[in-house]
Amino acid sequence: MEGGIHPADASAFRDCFSLAWKNPYVLRLAFSAGIGGLLFGYDTGVISGALLYIRDDFDSVDRSTLLQESIVSMAVAGAIVGAAIGGWLNDRFGRRFALLVADFLFFLGAILMAAAPNPSVLILGRVFVGFGVGMASMTAPLYISEASPAKVRGALVSTNGFLITGGQFLSYLINLAFTKAPGTWRWMLGVAGLPALLQFIYSAEDAEMEIQALKESVEKEIEETGSSEKINMIKLLKTTTVRRGLVAGVGLQVFQQFVGINTVMYYSPTIAQLAGIASNQTALLLSLVTAGLNAMGSVVSIYFIDRTGRKKLLVISLIGVILSLGLLSAVFHETTTHSPAVSRTNTAQFGNVTCPDFSSSRPSVTWDCMKCLKASSPDCGFCAASGDKLLPGACLISDDPVKKTCHAEGRLWYTRGCPSKLGWLALVGLALYIIFFSPGMGTVPWIVNSEIYPLRFRGVCGGIAATSNWISNLIVAQSFLSLTEAIGTAWTFLIFGVISVVALFFVLIFVPETKGLPIEDIEKMLEERAFQLRFWAKRPQSAKKSAKIDA
Repeated sequence: MEGGIHPADASAFRDCFSLAWKNPYVLRLAFSAGIGGLLFGYDTGVISGALLYIRDDFDSVDRSTLLQESIVSMAVAGAIVGAAIGGWLNDRFGRRFALLVADFLFFLGAILMAAAPNPSVLILGRVFVGFGVGMASMTAPLYISEASPAKVRGALVSTNGFLITGGQFLSYLINLAFTKAPGTWRWMLGVAGLPALLQFIYSAEDAEMEIQALKESVEKEIEETGSSEKINMIKLLKTTTVRRGLVAGVGLQVFQQFVGINTVMYYSPTIAQLAGIASNQTALLLSLVTAGLNAMGSVVSIYFIDRTGRKKLLVISLIGVILSLGLLSAVFHETTTHSPAVSRTNTAQFGNVTCPDFSSSRPSVTWDCMKCLKASSPDCGFCAASGDKLLPGACLISDDPVKKTCHAEGRLWYTRGCPSKLGWLALVGLALYIIFFSPGMGTVPWIVNSEIYPLRFRGVCGGIAATSNWISNLIVAQSFLSLTEAIGTAWTFLIFGVISVVALFFVLIFVPETKGLPIEDIEKMLEERAFQLRFWAKRPQSAKKSAKIDA
């Protein structure tokens, strides 16, 4: 399918659309396989808005940060298993079969979540969805990469990234659509079953004819080197090209998560509230903007990935991420250290619902909104002053009747973040983070992992890389809210910023440039060089000669 070298230049983006006209099957295949990416994005994005309403329906969830993190992260735990099994499933039964299994798991998980009578069943449904997400996350880009011409391979694999971010954007639209519907979060989570059903019944009979050349290539390599079903892991790691490929591929997947992206995608409404946005609907609307920017960034990736290259996109992306996280850290530090004061006179107006910790404190001790929200016997909330939310407000017990009383007086009610005049700047920081992350660190790790391994090892290596991604994802998702409570939002984002600096050096040293190269030349490049101490690496001599022949 890939033939000789095809220089990736400014025409690659046009060639991608030309391909849709001359050979529409390949593009259709990319989008049909990418429905797995759409579901991947939808199911990772929808929970951020649904969680706001799950907390309202289940008091146990509202009272427990650990339970909230579990509802979010159990899908990630399932994805770890799905990705690990997916590598074997791809090599044993094929890419298409793996996608169909993922669809079945998506559908089953959606039914369980929509009908969940309690948090335990909801978490079980999230686990099944996670199985499907894990399988789709490594199968879809692999399938697309193998069926794509080398010159536009990056752009076509980027369509999967676009569908992932498009799925996240769709999830926020669905969240907004069902905010007033009975059952709110049940509809939000249950809708995910429809695309899964669509892909499951999609006919791909033409696939056998279109990718027969790929099958013949794989069979020939198996005859020469042995089947991937009999891979010895120790021998695999001793193979220079595979080991160096895994260092680059696994490293990119781990850093993709540890720079904090899914704190934004899973908890963006919560982050908006931490920045001082009190309304659930407003927080969801702002999250929709964030998701839209993420989807737009994927389109930028499709345009630049085969003309600028993988490595340069990663470097530019990480520099922007570092600056954005620095801004977020500074803004949240300012908002938490300069929150509105608590007025004893204002608080007393609400009668016997004063926060116990506040009422038992000495009058000489000064309280502000942040100190009120950190009270834990029981949880307390801040009822902002009417007219100007930055003036001293009241510190009260956090429950629904008190919240309604606060709203009845035309005041805003805060339980996660405090009113701030700089809240809008935190939202700008989030937007900049997404704008820089999406075209580079958002899509390139999946593209590199779909093309950097030898064909005979691609299934198992892709599974290892995807599993490492989801393990990292789980660590971040399960710890974010706890970190913000323990050390504060500002320090949490600062930690992500430091990790991003480390990621930048990793990319500069260990990640090779693979744009426009057939798999065999990527293998040669990895075998010849252990480190890539350049912004972009020269092609192997064999690649240059082949390019001249094709010209």
